[in-house]
Amino acid sequence: MVADVAVGLVMLGVVVRYRRTHPVIVATVTNVAGVFSACAAGPAALALVSLSTRRRWRELIPQSVVTIVCSVAGLYVLKSPSDEPIGVADFGFLFVALGLAVAWGLYMGSRRELLASWQLRARLAEGEQHARVREAQVAERTRIAREMHDVLAHRISTIGMHAGALAFRDDLPPEQIRETAQTIQETSHLALTELREVLGVLREGPGDADPEPPQATVDDIHELIEENRRSGMRIDVDCDADLAELPDVLGRTLYRCVQEALTNARKHAPASRVRIAMSGGVGDGLDLLVVNPLSVAATAAPESGFGLVGLAERVALHGGRQSARTVDRAFELRVWLPWQA
Repeated sequence: MVADVAVGLVMLGVVVRYRRTHPVIVATVTNVAGVFSACAAGPAALALVSLSTRRRWRELIPQSVVTIVCSVAGLYVLKSPSDEPIGVADFGFLFVALGLAVAWGLYMGSRRELLASWQLRARLAEGEQHARVREAQVAERTRIAREMHDVLAHRISTIGMHAGALAFRDDLPPEQIRETAQTIQETSHLALTELREVLGVLREGPGDADPEPPQATVDDIHELIEENRRSGMRIDVDCDADLAELPDVLGRTLYRCVQEALTNARKHAPASRVRIAMSGGVGDGLDLLVVNPLSVAATAAPESGFGLVGLAERVALHGGRQSARTVDRAFELRVWLPWQA
């Protein structure tokens, strides 16, 4: 009995230590040990289950034959003279136990492969999502760069026109020369200020240098709202800020924020009432709040979310903050933009 238990413990240690690195050898050794030790039957079954998880039939079929042969041999070797004769029930139990061990190992192996495939698909989906977000950010930066191309072209052309006038006309009075020089100075300052807003924005591709039509400003927000109202949207506006004093760069950013918010509301909650609130001032910054209740009916518009990603990139480039969340069955978009004198 002591030797039987000792062999079983040794086989258990072998199975635990080497069943993954040398599954075929471990299964063979434990089956052979099971012929002379009843306690080695447990480690032999565990080794067979571990081998079955590999789901390699060229290993599993020969090892199953070895298991049957060793198990049948063990029935006769370990049989005591006082035991009952070996019958059909013993062989039936042996084959059922073998089938259950192999089936359980195959199930565990298929389960592991399924989990591994799910993990791989999750990693691929996450990588694709990151790539799409990055693509949206790059697209928004390119869009901003195109806008600044038009703005800077206007500023620089103005400077060139006044500088050319000074170079061509040598009979201008001092007051007009001083006025023209002051215009050049102010325009240059505005151009440098707007250029500083988009430092770090990179453009790639052969079409990025093509200018777009004149960009919208804060003065076009009213027309944007009226256009959406004419299309059927219900919009309430509450403005406590003097938008006429808003710099052109922030005015374009505010226009894009309102445009994106109305686009989302029109796509995902077309029948809901949209509330737009703008407040703030010089030094305190500009606060924009757009709220629309969630639609009770399913909409066909896809929920990409990349418009908000691009908008967040635009706001961050201006040193602002953006948050989008769902509160009390309503979608809420908050934007804060720094408003300096």
